[in-house]
Amino acid sequence: MSTASNIVVPDGFTLHTENTSHILLESNKAFLNPVQEFNRDTSVACIRVWSEELNKSKEERWRQHQEKRAKKQKGGVAKKRKVESEETPARELLTSVGGADDSKVEAPCSTIRTPEPYKFILLEALSATGLRSIRYAKEIPLLKHVIANDLSPSATAAMRRNIEINDLGSAHDASGKVRINEGDACTLMYSHREEKDRVDVVDLDPYGTAAPFIDAAVQCVKDGGLLCVTCTDLSVLATTNYPEKCFSNYGGVPVKAEYCHEAALRLVLHTLSTSASRYGRYIEPLVSLSIDFYVRIFVRVKTSPLEVKKALTKTSAYYICSACQSFYEQPLGRVIEKQSAAGNINYLFKIQNGPGVAQKCPECDSALHMAGPMWSGPLHDSKFVSKVLDHLEANQDKYGTAVRMKGMLTVAQEELDVPFYFTPARIASSFHCITPTLEEIASALLHAGHKISRSHACAGSLKTTATREDVHNVFRSWIKLKPVKMENISENSPARRLLAKEPSFEANFKRHPDSVTPSGKMKLVRYQENPTSHWGPGTKAVGGSKRKRAKDDI
Repeated sequence: MSTASNIVVPDGFTLHTENTSHILLESNKAFLNPVQEFNRDTSVACIRVWSEELNKSKEERWRQHQEKRAKKQKGGVAKKRKVESEETPARELLTSVGGADDSKVEAPCSTIRTPEPYKFILLEALSATGLRSIRYAKEIPLLKHVIANDLSPSATAAMRRNIEINDLGSAHDASGKVRINEGDACTLMYSHREEKDRVDVVDLDPYGTAAPFIDAAVQCVKDGGLLCVTCTDLSVLATTNYPEKCFSNYGGVPVKAEYCHEAALRLVLHTLSTSASRYGRYIEPLVSLSIDFYVRIFVRVKTSPLEVKKALTKTSAYYICSACQSFYEQPLGRVIEKQSAAGNINYLFKIQNGPGVAQKCPECDSALHMAGPMWSGPLHDSKFVSKVLDHLEANQDKYGTAVRMKGMLTVAQEELDVPFYFTPARIASSFHCITPTLEEIASALLHAGHKISRSHACAGSLKTTATREDVHNVFRSWIKLKPVKMENISENSPARRLLAKEPSFEANFKRHPDSVTPSGKMKLVRYQENPTSHWGPGTKAVGGSKRKRAKDDI
C-alpha cells in the first residue's frame, strides 16, 4: 500500500494527499481545488450508500426469483409423483421387489446459494488530475471500475502518474480499476447511450457550468442509475447580472433575492428534468446542496412515461418582489386524478390558470420581476439522506470533512419541501425594525400553526409552510412590541406601505418547544468557515488544454 513517505516526488512536482489517495501536481497542467475536498467526501459517501442500496434491491429481487423458482420446481415434482402413483400394478410389483424406488425421484435443488454482489461502473467525464476517480476506486467497495476521461493530454498524463503511485495497477491496463480515456466528454457519453453500453453512475464536475454535458449524461446512465452534477457558475445562477446566459444554459431566469442560492439549485434541477424528459426519463433528487461557491446535486434517473408527464406539475415560474422579496408561485400545469369504476386511477394533465398576483406586489406595492421556470418539487430524499448520515456515523474517520458533512446533511434531512427560505434580518430591514431572534420568529410561526425548518443553503435562515404575508404579519405584531421610528423612513419607502397594514392575527413570541430544530440542539458545523485566504473556485488550468494544430491542418 502506498504512503506519502515512500512516494518519490520528482522535481517540479508537489505531493497532495487526500484521505488515502495521493497525487503529484505540476503547476498549471491539471486542475485541482483542495477546498473541494468536502465535495469529494460527500460524493464518495453518497455514491457508496447508493451502491449499497442498489445491491440490496438486486439481492431482494434475486431471492424473490429463487423462491418463485423453488415453488415451481416443487410443484413439478409433486405432479410427477402423482402421475407415478397412478401407474399399473406391474410397476407397484417391481417397486415391492426393489425394481423401482420413488425416493430416487429428483427433488428440487436444496443447495443454498448466495447472489454475487452487484459491481457498478462509474464514468467521470472531466477527471483532470484523476483524484476523484482514484478516491472512488479506493474507497467504494462495490465499484467495478471507473472510466476517467479528460480532453487534455497533460491531464491524462497526470492521471497515469497518479494511478501508478496509488497502487491501482498500470495506467495502460485496459482491465484496471481506473481506465483512462482521452477525448471529448460528450462524445464518450454518447458512445454509451445504447442500453447495453450504459453506465451506472455519471459524475460531472466541470470548471464552470455542466450544461453542455447534461444531454449526453442523462442518456448514458442506466435506468435507476445515479447522476452527480457540480456547477460552479453561481455568478450566472445566483445573480441577475447575466439572465440571458442563465436562460441559454439552464432554460430559466435567476432570482434577485436572498434565497438566490436555493433558486440556483432549482434551476439546475429544472435543466436535468427537462433534458431527461426528452428521452422518456425522469429524475428523483436524492441530495441537492448549495455549498460555498458551487452547487452539488445527486439525482436518480429512471424511465416512466407517466412520471415524465408529472414533471409539468413540478415546474413553476415565480414573481419576485424587487423590494420586500416576497415570492408568488405560478405553476406551469396541474394534474387531476380520477378513479374509474374498476379502481384504476387516471391522470388528466391541464394548463394552470394565472397569473396569481397583480402587476405590483400585494405586500408593498413594488414592482415584480419574473424568475424561472425552475424545479418546484423536493430538493432531497430524506430517507436517502438519513442512510448517508448513518454511513457517516459509522465511518467518520474515513472522511476529512466528516464534521461539516454531518452538519449540512442533518439540516438537509430536516428541510421542508417548500420554496424558499428567509432570514429575519432581511425582513427586518424591509420594515426598518429591530431584528427579532430566529427563535422568536420560529416560535411565532409554530404558535400560528405553521411548520418551520432551517435551510442548509444559508446561515440563520428559516423555511416555513406559511405564506410571505403570514411572515410579514408576524413582523407587524413584533413592531407592536418594538415600535419603529416613522420619522426615519422616507415617504416613498416600501417600508411605509408594509407598516401601513395591520396584522391579521396577534403573534405569540413565547418560546415554543419545537422552535429549536433537532439539528440546532446539536453542536454541528453546518456552514463553511474560510479555509484559506482568497479561497474560491480557483484558477482554470491552461497548460495543454488545447490540441496543437498540425502543419497539415493549417
